[in-house]
Amino acid sequence: MEAIENLKNRLIDEILVTKNKQLLEAIEKIFTSTRNKNVSLTSEQIEMLEMSVQDIENGNLVSESNLDKLDKQWFD
Repeated sequence: MEAIENLKNRLIDEILVTKNKQLLEAIEKIFTSTRNKNVSLTSEQIEMLEMSVQDIENGNLVSESNLDKLDKQWFD
């Protein structure tokens, strides 16, 4: 948690000293665009996420290295 507080404080410090109006407007736009975003998922997307959770819980996972090997076999 300390890392996020340090990051916030560094950002606040930078915001307080900047005179770059375009930068401040861009930061404001980022905050505005990410605030109160309600994500709506389709029933199919929810089902896929639930299936993914089940796969993780059941240990049905493929390591990145094994996935790379499978990709190589597929593309060669």
